[in-house]
Amino acid sequence: MVIKMLNVILFQPEIPANTGNIGRTCVATNTRLHLIEPLGFRLNEKEIKRAGMDYWEHLDVTRYVNFEEFLEKNPNAKIWMATTKAKHVYTDVDYGPDDFIMFGKESAGIPEEILVDNEETCIRIPMLEKIRSLNLSNSVSIVLYEALRQNNFSHMQMQGELHRLHWRE
Repeated sequence: MVIKMLNVILFQPEIPANTGNIGRTCVATNTRLHLIEPLGFRLNEKEIKRAGMDYWEHLDVTRYVNFEEFLEKNPNAKIWMATTKAKHVYTDVDYGPDDFIMFGKESAGIPEEILVDNEETCIRIPMLEKIRSLNLSNSVSIVLYEALRQNNFSHMQMQGELHRLHWRE
């Protein structure tokens, strides 16, 4: 049986700590991470490993030279594009169990040349107009967990246990 997995795409990420945090979130949620170059850092930098801690080795990550290579290698991908410029709110769409959610680089987002061709799959996180955007790793967590919720947190642990004591029945 093939287990479907959600996918996060980072288009030209610039800050290693954000990518490390996102990588850790992907490991925690069994989500694939796709990195579209150029990256603003090297993957062997201390900052990315520190943010991803010891989880980075468990990450399902693929790098692409550019967006065109990504599209060639993932020809039928359903891609939701997170942008502050979108007309649709991220909670108003239906995420499939193997959809892709794309986020742009910290300084500029996803290029408008890509967005204009994908208007119906552009989504946004509501926020006050006086702020330009949220932190990239926070944005990924917000949208990814909504997609996971819509898919009933498939294959995820739903209950925790205390370390020293036991929950009362």
